[in-house]
Amino acid sequence: ATLALQLIEEGAANALGAVATSFEMLFASRVLVGIAAGGTYTATLTVTEAGASGDAATATTEADHVMTPEEAMAVDDKMMAQMKTFATDAVKTEGAGNTPLVPTIGADGAKEFTITAEVTKWEVEPGKIVDAWTYNGQVPGPWIKVNVGDKVRLTLINKLVMATDVHLHGIHTPNSFDGVSPYTQQMIKSGEEFTYEFVADKPAVGMYHAHMHGEEAVPNGMFGVFQIGDVPLPAGRTVSGVKIPNDVKIVQELPMVLNDAGTIGFSLNGKSFPSTAPVVVNKDDWFEVHYFNEGLQNHPMHMHGFPQLIIAKDGIPLDQPYWADTILIGPGERYTVLVQATDLGTWVWHCHILNHVEMKDRLFGMATAVVVQDPTAA
Repeated sequence: ATLALQLIEEGAANALGAVATSFEMLFASRVLVGIAAGGTYTATLTVTEAGASGDAATATTEADHVMTPEEAMAVDDKMMAQMKTFATDAVKTEGAGNTPLVPTIGADGAKEFTITAEVTKWEVEPGKIVDAWTYNGQVPGPWIKVNVGDKVRLTLINKLVMATDVHLHGIHTPNSFDGVSPYTQQMIKSGEEFTYEFVADKPAVGMYHAHMHGEEAVPNGMFGVFQIGDVPLPAGRTVSGVKIPNDVKIVQELPMVLNDAGTIGFSLNGKSFPSTAPVVVNKDDWFEVHYFNEGLQNHPMHMHGFPQLIIAKDGIPLDQPYWADTILIGPGERYTVLVQATDLGTWVWHCHILNHVEMKDRLFGMATAVVVQDPTAA
């Protein structure tokens, strides 16, 4: 796609303004800027197509709307057929992330965890198998949860070609275990291992991920959830006119890790729709979600059907919880929300930047659903 700007040396700024309304931009896969020598300048602009790896929608041009009724119906039917595969055996994939990691108990009572960093095959959606940077062969890595007061040892074994380290994002540790080589430790070379040791002295909703070569390792899958204790619930409180029961019971607690780059691409918990996992609950159940953004972009997460009660930001409980149906989550941020499933049905849950979830003829990426069942139904 070419944007040609004929600029004379004198009055170049005015010329830019004059042609700015007349150029045509098309979408391709790289950004190239060519500047010819001399008094005439020709700029060639090719804008990156969202998801050049096949993970996002292409831009819609006028030509896309020129189709026969038969062609339009074929596109519609293809989208409907694909969406109906959601939550069926047809779109099951190999591998699951966020599996709870059970510790071994050391002689001094410490909870000991081992994670291995290596590149492994990972199926993001049916047939899309990528070389992911993983902890213990999964994306996200294992879900590590401990109690306040626990002594923790976390050992990383590095099977990558490159050196690495582990930063515990949002977790209070001694400086020597902050995971930023060379300032707080030496890099962990290929074939080496390193143990991080600390006391989990305060509640936290955090993440662990590579800091060294993080621009490559993290988008490609090397991230996981690290949680200390539980976020206190606003039981018995009234928020914007809604009373939270005194005996509110959480039927599910789940991490929702967002990604948008690297080999994994636009995804929820390492999977792309229709292979994302639905949340299945009964009518009037309460469930708790911890959002984690390990991607490079902001994501407004919108849940159809139910407002979300935000009770903590970055693991810090809010003095004034508040309701929202769409929550903007920036890179590195964590939000904890409560949801009550008040209405039966399948309710879509997705990033509201629409080309993060939809192509012309199918859904993909950062979409899933809350499925609310009738517990009295036969």
